[in-house]
Amino acid sequence: MSALEGLTMRVTRPYREEDVPAMTEIWNAVVEAGRAFPQENTMTVEEARVFFAEQSHAAVATVNGRVAGLYILHPNNVGRCGHVSNASYAVSSEVRGHGLGRLLVEDSLRQAARLGFRGLQFNAVVTSNERAIALYENLGFRLVGTVPGGFRNKDGVYEDTRIYYRETA
Repeated sequence: MSALEGLTMRVTRPYREEDVPAMTEIWNAVVEAGRAFPQENTMTVEEARVFFAEQSHAAVATVNGRVAGLYILHPNNVGRCGHVSNASYAVSSEVRGHGLGRLLVEDSLRQAARLGFRGLQFNAVVTSNERAIALYENLGFRLVGTVPGGFRNKDGVYEDTRIYYRETA
């Protein structure tokens, strides 16, 4: 899957049970890299099964019928702030940079609106994640603020995180 030309790429559907092992592998690769997700520990397939089931919505994207990316969507907060959603995205390293992330974010915006969320907020976009920042800004997300030293990379170096927001409708 090194090049996507001629491949069938699409956000296909909400995830299914048989997707969980591939989803877990992709998610854990991002966690292990230690440069984007706040989690420090990887999940077993059984832990991931519970984690993905707890989300308001989780979906996979496929390349040639194989799970190559995913996202999770859930409330960013509770109660009077529960109308704003939050999402996380993970794309297999083999297909990064070919538009799969855009498809995931666009689908998550549609699903957030369908579920009644008024907005989508990202709480901790690491400043070195330049591709994500460019994508979010291109899709109309507004930079709300910066948290100095808000993320500790796997190598122990702290860097800023950005908070982004966009209405879903």
